[in-house]
Amino acid sequence: MITVVLSLGSNLGDREKHLRSAVRELGDSLLVVSGVYETPPWGDTDQAAYLNAVALVGEPGRNVEDWLAVAQALERSAGRERDPERRFGPRTLDVDLITATTADGEPVTRDTPDLVLPHPRTHLRAFVLRPWLEIQPYAKLPGHGWVYDLIREEPVASDVLEMTARPDISIES
Repeated sequence: MITVVLSLGSNLGDREKHLRSAVRELGDSLLVVSGVYETPPWGDTDQAAYLNAVALVGEPGRNVEDWLAVAQALERSAGRERDPERRFGPRTLDVDLITATTADGEPVTRDTPDLVLPHPRTHLRAFVLRPWLEIQPYAKLPGHGWVYDLIREEPVASDVLEMTARPDISIES
């Protein structure tokens, strides 16, 4: 079975509801989900703060392309509309595939127009790395090293300080 780390984020509409619905729709494929973090926007700062979390999913028989389809379906279900003028603009729900791992612990890689694995900007994103570390303390990002080390290096270390844990929000189903 391939396991996949998914990044979940929302900054439009009912942010909590969008995250909670995505987790619920993952159903029995959900292995574990992190806590929720409120984070400043990344890449395009002229927008509201995000709620972010990370989920680990897996289901026998699904490949990474299947998981990409799941991620896109979750976004559509939340009413996501892509603005080609604002690549990192606001969104009801953003679901990214971060990494995928085989049952033998080998990383799955892809480099196609539709999917790049591991996600090429993960090593720069505190809003992914911090919650990921919560659910997989010994996580390793292929090509970049231990997640624990990545969150301690700049520019990520400064971004981690801007994050606020939100234990008052539970998105587990």
